[in-house]
Amino acid sequence: MLSRKNKLLLLKIVSLFSVVRGYNIPIIALAQYLSAIFILAPQKGALNILLDFNLFILVLASSLTIASGYIINNFYDSKKDLINRPNKSMLDRLVRQETKLQVYFGLNFFATLISFIVSFRALVFFSVYIFLIWFYSHKIKKYPIIGNLMAAFLAVLPFFCILLYYKNFYEVIFFHASFLYLLLLIREMIKDLENIKGDLATNYQTIPIVYGETTSKKIISLLLLLTIIPVYFLIDIFDVGYMDIYFYAGFIIMIFFALRLWKSDSKPQFILLHNILKFLIVAGVFCIVLINPTVLWHGKKLLSLL
Repeated sequence: MLSRKNKLLLLKIVSLFSVVRGYNIPIIALAQYLSAIFILAPQKGALNILLDFNLFILVLASSLTIASGYIINNFYDSKKDLINRPNKSMLDRLVRQETKLQVYFGLNFFATLISFIVSFRALVFFSVYIFLIWFYSHKIKKYPIIGNLMAAFLAVLPFFCILLYYKNFYEVIFFHASFLYLLLLIREMIKDLENIKGDLATNYQTIPIVYGETTSKKIISLLLLLTIIPVYFLIDIFDVGYMDIYFYAGFIIMIFFALRLWKSDSKPQFILLHNILKFLIVAGVFCIVLINPTVLWHGKKLLSLL
C-alpha cells in the first residue's frame, strides 16, 4: 500500500504528465524520425539515422520545447479549461502554477542548452521557437484566423527543424507538409467550435464567435477541398509507394467528416470530429513507413523524390 505522501506525489506526476500531454510527445518524436528515414534522408539508411546523435539531440530538444509549450498554454488557458475541460482541469490543478512555470523555464533552458551541441543555428532556431510558442499562448491565440494559422504553423515547425538539418528541399516534402498543415489547421478550427462556451466566457475572439458557426464550417469545408491539391500531387505526380492507400482511405474519411460537420451542433459531436482528425493524423505518421519499407534494411534511395 502506498502512503498518503506517495499517493499525492504519484497524483502530481500524473497531473504534470497531463499538463505536458505526455501521450502526444512520443508520437511527434516518432513522426520526426520516420520523416527523416523515409522522406528527408532515405539514402542514409534507417540504422544510420537512428544512431545519428545530432538528430537525437534535435528530436529531444523538440520534445522538450513542445512539452514546455503545453505548459505555458495550460497556464494561460487555466480559466477557459475549467469550463471546456473541467475533469482534465481539476487534474492539472494538482500541480501549482508556480511549479508549472519552474518546469517550463527548466525545460526551455535545457532544450536550448543541448541544441547548442548541434550548432549555433540550432540554438537560434529553438530560441525563436520557444518565443513564438509563448507569444502565441499569451497574445495571438485569442484572435480569429491568425491564431489558427499560427497554431498549425507551430505544430509543423519541429519537422522544419529536421528538414534544415538534412538540407533536402525536395518538392515532394512541400506537398507532405502542406497536407499535414491543412489537417492541423482544420483541427484547430474544430477545437474552436468545440470550445465555444469557454472561449465566450474568457473573451477569446475565435472564428465561430466573431463570424458565426456557419462561416466557420464553410471555411473548414474549403480547407477540406484544398487537401485534394497536395494529395493529387503526392499520388499522381510523385511516388509515395504504398502510402497512396492512406491517402485514398483518408479521402473517404474526409468525405464522411464533411457530412458530419454540417450535421454537428453540439460539443460531443465536435469532439467526435476532433478525434477523427487526430486518428487521421496519427495514422499518417505510421503510414509513412509505406513509402518505401526497403529503406529499413538497406537504405535504398528514393530516386522518385529527386
